[in-house]
Amino acid sequence: MAGGFAGGDAGAGRAAQYEGRITSYFVLACIVGSFGGSLFGYDLGVSSGVTSMDDFLIKFFPDVYNRKHAHLHETDYCKYDNQVLTLFTSSLYFAGLVSTFGASFVTKRHGRRASIMVGAVSFFLGGAMNAAAMNIAMLIVGRVLLGAGIGFGNQAVPLYLSEIAPYKIRGAVNQLFQLTTCLGILVADVVNYFTDRIHPWGWRLSLGLAMVPATAIFVGAIFLPETPNSLVERGQLDEARRVLEKVRGTHKVDAEFEDLKEASEAARAVRGTFRNLLAVRNRPQLIIGALGIPAFQQLSGMNSILFYSPVIFQSLGFGSSASLYSSIITGSMLVVGALISMVVVDRFGRRFLFIEAGIQMILSMVVVATILALKFGHGEELSKGVGTVLVVAICMFVVAYGWSWGPLGWLVPSELFPLEMRSAGQSVVVCVNLFWTAAVAQCFLAAMCHLRWGVFVLFASLIVVMSIFIILLLPETKQVPIEEIWLLFDKHWYWKRIVTKDPKYQGHHQRQEMAAAAGAVKPVASSESEA
Repeated sequence: MAGGFAGGDAGAGRAAQYEGRITSYFVLACIVGSFGGSLFGYDLGVSSGVTSMDDFLIKFFPDVYNRKHAHLHETDYCKYDNQVLTLFTSSLYFAGLVSTFGASFVTKRHGRRASIMVGAVSFFLGGAMNAAAMNIAMLIVGRVLLGAGIGFGNQAVPLYLSEIAPYKIRGAVNQLFQLTTCLGILVADVVNYFTDRIHPWGWRLSLGLAMVPATAIFVGAIFLPETPNSLVERGQLDEARRVLEKVRGTHKVDAEFEDLKEASEAARAVRGTFRNLLAVRNRPQLIIGALGIPAFQQLSGMNSILFYSPVIFQSLGFGSSASLYSSIITGSMLVVGALISMVVVDRFGRRFLFIEAGIQMILSMVVVATILALKFGHGEELSKGVGTVLVVAICMFVVAYGWSWGPLGWLVPSELFPLEMRSAGQSVVVCVNLFWTAAVAQCFLAAMCHLRWGVFVLFASLIVVMSIFIILLLPETKQVPIEEIWLLFDKHWYWKRIVTKDPKYQGHHQRQEMAAAAGAVKPVASSESEA
């Protein structure tokens, strides 16, 4: 069963013969593997809280501290508009952007587990550097090390979970990454709430505690099994079969193992995996998985709210402790959304969650923009009633993101790429994701200062575009084996016009029809989305 359109004809439709059950070994592997997301989540949460702490601002950004405490008309939206302060946040994501290409090499040559361990070590060193920082340079170096850790972790963990999961529950298993990310955010929000009261070094404790999840992940990864897909890809067939049997809890894994071997054989025939992303037959994976979804995940505005939720709430008139408390509420909503998504993603499908959440997020952003346009920007604090409506609207936005673009932004791209370019494709996904994460982080406070409430209208408009993109171009991938998903595109109303132009497609299709006529192949899975 090959990715792209090369080889693997006999494997198509073999998924009905897959056997196995949920084993304790599989559950343990998923739990340990998924905790790579906690690194990303803890940093998102801790950065947003620390940048609003007075002790931190006094030491590194005294000008911002002075503006924060000035109740002037022009500072309502602009209290935190400082490019060096935003560089503290966004430098991590620029570093992750670069490191993900090194992660691709490690992931392909040495396995998914190795990348997770390298990421944990780098994150540990970054947390230590930030906790001991005496100047902005040390802060930025620490952020770069943290970014390298996130680049490796975000590249490897979604692949690990998608590959080790049975195809019928792949969506729920992959979303463990998003769940641990959300839990990391929530834990960081709680930590910030208490360390904000420890003067003058509470911010050091918040940043230094990043070493705890990094240590836990490294130790856990020592006992983590490698995915059978990765072992087959590296020629370790006996070990791959042993792990597959242990993970599935049965010796009857012939069908699935044959699919893995055929996918690996096709992968070895491909040279220049990054260049192969540009091939016509891989155009859907490039547009949807590598470019569209990871960019739109950040352009929804969600990470800006996560980065700066304490800052936003302080700018909107909430006190320091109240703003951190509000961040705990939004972090909790994100966890709730992730849990809901895990339950329903393999039942209702990816497209349903994308579309429903898009509508909810648009309405929430419109409510936020309307309140700010009518009630805010006059040098006065918002009333309790208006502030409550604002927090509720933001929570509705967060929970919708939590069951859609948050988890699906990692799940869907990790499903789409065939094995021969899965590692390279995931690197591009992480690269694009972190580029837009950094760009939005760097620009958001300045945009809020200059566009004011219009920045939320901008995000609402982008969500409209994102939702149309999903409706028109994404086929449904629920309960389709990961090594057969590429077959969906020759049934899609639009993509079939593109992929059939590739010469390799014609030869593959003829061989598949001959095999089907001989009774060797069952009908392949087809998309549930015929837009």
